[in-house]
Amino acid sequence: MQISIVISTFNEEESLPELNDWIVKVMDENNFSYEIIYIDDGSKDKSWNIISNFTETNPHVKGIKFRRNYGKSAALNRGFHVAQGDVIITMDADLQDSPNEIPELYRMIVEDGFDLVSGWKKKRHDPISKTIPTKLYNAATRKMTGTKLHDMNCGLKSYRKDVIKSVEVYGEMHRYIPAMAKWAGFSNIGEKVVEHRKRPYGYSKFGLERFINGFLDLLSITFISKFGKKPMHLFGTLGTLLFMIGFGIATWLAFAKFYMSQFHMTERPIFFLALLCMMMGTTLFVSGFLGELIARNSAIRNDYHIQETSGIDDKLLR
Repeated sequence: MQISIVISTFNEEESLPELNDWIVKVMDENNFSYEIIYIDDGSKDKSWNIISNFTETNPHVKGIKFRRNYGKSAALNRGFHVAQGDVIITMDADLQDSPNEIPELYRMIVEDGFDLVSGWKKKRHDPISKTIPTKLYNAATRKMTGTKLHDMNCGLKSYRKDVIKSVEVYGEMHRYIPAMAKWAGFSNIGEKVVEHRKRPYGYSKFGLERFINGFLDLLSITFISKFGKKPMHLFGTLGTLLFMIGFGIATWLAFAKFYMSQFHMTERPIFFLALLCMMMGTTLFVSGFLGELIARNSAIRNDYHIQETSGIDDKLLR
């Protein structure tokens, strides 16, 4: 199978029929072998009834229904799990992503050799209250992850199959799949300018809180990716640095107390700063030590992403 299209949907009953017809039209015109996987993320409207009708009338369509709303990351992770295509394409169900982009996204993976291609909605039809925070969010993400994409959160992306089988999406980490793919060793990441269409029906399911949650997730995924297997490198370094600063200040104050007349060590604010630094340093060092013990005893401590085994039994590498 050439293409799997994974679509997370939540209360999009009005847009689903038009979207499905549009995708099928594009697939048939290009003679693709394909499957369309809809994940109903606990919709309260008639979305699941419409998806069920798709599955009954079109053998290329599959449907998965969650009992309640778990979020886009959970929906995509489930869709990735069942996808069988050589190239997996994700898109939103609100008709803001154009299915006409699919052939070129597929070609960039198959012919140009990209591991992942992310859409870039260069011209957006959003209010300034969303465009400004989006630009700031993307700039911060590029800086912290080193992934040079203009629109990290664009839902229209294409992936080589082994990419999505190598990453696990949870929480609200769907925004950072390109960064996770890069840290997993898939560094050939491309970008394509795509059309951003005005939402014809309904309303956006994401508010401004997504930027706060997104920033917290960015800190989390950066830490896990860089220090998940070696927490002592972060906490131990910070703890040692803070403790040495506090110890140095305390040593100077002790020296001044004994060799300088009328010097009251405990009456100076810097004395309490020294105590705080030493306590925080000790706490961070112990946290790193405990994290190291947990990492060392983890069942996945030696799981690494392997591209080829050259005939060696894969079990020997685990």
